[in-house]
Amino acid sequence: MPGTPPVRAPDRWRARGAGLARRLQSWSEILAATHLSFEVHPTPRTPDDFYGAVTRRTVGDVMLVDCAASPFLGHRGRMVMDGEAAASEENVLGFQFVCKGVEKVREGGGRELALKAGDVILWDGLQPTDVEIVEAFHKRTLLFPRDRVLAVCPRLAELSALPALDRSAPARLLVRYMNALALEQSRLDPAASGAAANAALELLRAAVEPCVPTSRSAVRAATRAEIGRYVRTHLQDPLLGPASIARAYAMSVRALHALFEDAETSVAGLVRSERL
Repeated sequence: MPGTPPVRAPDRWRARGAGLARRLQSWSEILAATHLSFEVHPTPRTPDDFYGAVTRRTVGDVMLVDCAASPFLGHRGRMVMDGEAAASEENVLGFQFVCKGVEKVREGGGRELALKAGDVILWDGLQPTDVEIVEAFHKRTLLFPRDRVLAVCPRLAELSALPALDRSAPARLLVRYMNALALEQSRLDPAASGAAANAALELLRAAVEPCVPTSRSAVRAATRAEIGRYVRTHLQDPLLGPASIARAYAMSVRALHALFEDAETSVAGLVRSERL
């Protein structure tokens, strides 16, 4: 049909090799390519015919990743992290939903979790982590660039531990949105894909922000981030500038300029840079 965007097939990986050791090595390589680097080891529950598979869909600058595997043990310590070929690959935050199975997680910051089907978790790619898949599992994860998340929720950077999202209604909505993305991603054109990534980011912000403490500096940073989003969505307005932005946020122009005093750029500079 004319005008229908081409179908974009997802990328797929599957652990292969003769013997358990080779399959686990293959699985370690797949995790490094699609999630994060882990040393992978067998447990007493690991079958000789170990199964591991990943499906990855690109949605704007966000990755939607399905991962299914037999029981195994994964270790991600400082030596593993320091040895990564590209340090930027770990600079992600993952929003994970467990579809099936049981996963035990122990993070370097002290958080320990036993995740089962239906659970959600927000994890940090910069955190040393041990995971054990206790029962054959399937999880679905959105991988967000860290800088994108902190741009919309700067207070998150002040936390020593990520918030729990198990009681969050926006987090549950994001799970449903992930499932819809898995069905529709292949037919999204680049513009729609970028918009879909932005929508996922806004849902994550809605889930995270109520869980983080407030401070004056954090509130100011969050307000600047909100104004940045306003500017990006009103770039076609020829009158966009400090006066119109101040009116939109019910503040004086003087207060608006004061808000940006401790930022890297002025509000007028923000508008100019976004229009470039």
